[in-house]
Amino acid sequence: MNVVAAVRRAIKRYELLNTGDRLVVGVSGGPDSLCLLHVLLRLQEEWDLQLHVAHLNHRMRGEEAEADAAFVADLAYRWGLPVTVGARDVPALARTHRLSLEEAARQARYTFLAEVAAQVGADKIAVGHNADDQVETVVMHWLRGAGPAGLRGMLPKTMLSHYHLLGEAPSGGLKPGFSMERAGPWLIRPLLGVPRTEIEAYCREHGLQPRFDRSNLDTTYYRNRLRHELLPLLETYNARIREVLWRSAEVMAGDVEVLRLACEAAWARTVQAESDEAVVFDRTAWAHLPIGLQRGLLRSAVVRLRHSLRDVPYEVIENAVEVAARGSVGAQASLPAGLTLSVTYDRLIVAGPGVAGPPPDWPLLYDQAPVPVAVPGITPLGEWQLEARVLPPDGWERTAVELNPDPWQAYLDYQVVQRMSPGALYLRRRQPGDRFRPLGLGGHRTRVSQLLINLKVPRPWRDAIPLLVAGDTILWVCGFRLDEAVRVTEHTQEVLHLRFNKVDDGR
Repeated sequence: MNVVAAVRRAIKRYELLNTGDRLVVGVSGGPDSLCLLHVLLRLQEEWDLQLHVAHLNHRMRGEEAEADAAFVADLAYRWGLPVTVGARDVPALARTHRLSLEEAARQARYTFLAEVAAQVGADKIAVGHNADDQVETVVMHWLRGAGPAGLRGMLPKTMLSHYHLLGEAPSGGLKPGFSMERAGPWLIRPLLGVPRTEIEAYCREHGLQPRFDRSNLDTTYYRNRLRHELLPLLETYNARIREVLWRSAEVMAGDVEVLRLACEAAWARTVQAESDEAVVFDRTAWAHLPIGLQRGLLRSAVVRLRHSLRDVPYEVIENAVEVAARGSVGAQASLPAGLTLSVTYDRLIVAGPGVAGPPPDWPLLYDQAPVPVAVPGITPLGEWQLEARVLPPDGWERTAVELNPDPWQAYLDYQVVQRMSPGALYLRRRQPGDRFRPLGLGGHRTRVSQLLINLKVPRPWRDAIPLLVAGDTILWVCGFRLDEAVRVTEHTQEVLHLRFNKVDDGR
């Protein structure tokens, strides 16, 4: 295999590089990263690359690790490349966050590389994962019980921020104040299609003398047991098992991309409302989805609400799908990280405990599009409807207006409303910067968002509170406050009477 040609093909196929890229290259000193750096150096002029070497001492192998760091620093100097060498106390990080040493090392390594990328202004990080690493990853995921996304293995190109790393952890040695949201560079794997044997042959051919990491032989590490024990055993059943598994991962990656696009389309059709604390699905639309998309949407909802989660257990998703399909109103299913799926009359709610729960029994407005209000007439709103009547001067009593006991009923001075907007009235969701003059505050303007906070409206439902508007003017934050301008006074003649009613369809 021509390794340089293979990397060129990968760069073009997966769009790993753009001309003029500034690139951080993670170099441990082993054969994979040494080969990667050498190949990128050969392609530097062709792609006008600005390369920056980065090496992390994990403080796990004493003097050997110090020698590795010195080797990489000297190599970068001899090859005329800038280098950043860092150190993290990975054992301490593992203890602090109750991680395996392997996972703690991965977290520390990627966070360090992202820090270096942010410091040098690079938007891509190249690492030396090869085809054998991919096979090992697929087998690990398969043994763990992963779904399609896990069985595709590592991707040639992915956003590092998708890994949801620990970020600040001073006791574990990570840099305080670092934000993955700020950096969020691309992680690329140009050697992902190149077998380890070809990489070692490349190093010999070009006189590269990589460092040897004895910990790679330690079978107390899970990946090493797969590498040195399980995969050789599988090769006795199929001598080409590595090639078969690598190709299976490639096929699965394509299938997962199709599923992702289908899930995005289903999300747009099915999700009625979304916040940092809750996701609301339309129950009818949900019921028409195939079970594969239902699983995908539930996983997406959980990951969006709990960013640090890496795995969502199969049995948990299956139970939630079953509850969503057959559960009666009020049924619930537990999801990871304290989340719950709740079944309501026409919605499925994924939310945390005490944060949202089932939505209140209010006429919430989930659709982003404004709704024209029929005056007089009935405006349907899902399981609710808004009834509007114009009362003549002798058709209303002032005491009834003043003693109105129903927050979802309002009386407005109709002549004032008509002067504000001779055209239609609309119901819409709140928008950033919305202000009005709440009745009873002496005409002072206030933000709608602040009013809802003060009235302790649960955050997930604030965006869904309907606002009655005339043009750009808010007349009524429905269920809570009228605007001062439309209040009924002794000079009022006709009254616009609005009332939300629950629809009774016999169910």
